[in-house]
Amino acid sequence: MKTEKSCGAVVFRKSGNRNQILLIKHVNGGHWAFPKGHVENNETEEETALREIREETGLSVKLDSGYRKVVTYSPKYNVKKDVVYFVATADNSETVAQEDEISQIKWVYIEDAINHVSYENDKKVLMGAIEYYIDNNK
Repeated sequence: MKTEKSCGAVVFRKSGNRNQILLIKHVNGGHWAFPKGHVENNETEEETALREIREETGLSVKLDSGYRKVVTYSPKYNVKKDVVYFVATADNSETVAQEDEISQIKWVYIEDAINHVSYENDKKVLMGAIEYYIDNNK
């Protein structure tokens, strides 16, 4: 069985006194999720997450590796994929979508985010990330 690994993050920002989460809509499949991508060369998980967020959204973020959640699934026959998610905070909110991979980017309030995320695994990651972020940003 072939194995793959991707890394990304649930990205937060403050909008006034409320928190928002960055969601991206993938060209492939049209699902809403978080920025992530394949580990390249000798990158660490954190380096991969930072690079992929920048490539897919144009954002520079501060990564918090205190939250680390791994989702494992099979994207196709005989392939096992691990996706490692962290929590991140956006330094700015100006996004630029990577045209060949991302069809849409939006910021949503945390209480609405669960209704936008497509996959059940991602909803679990989201709930854990929100709890972690709230607990660590009081």
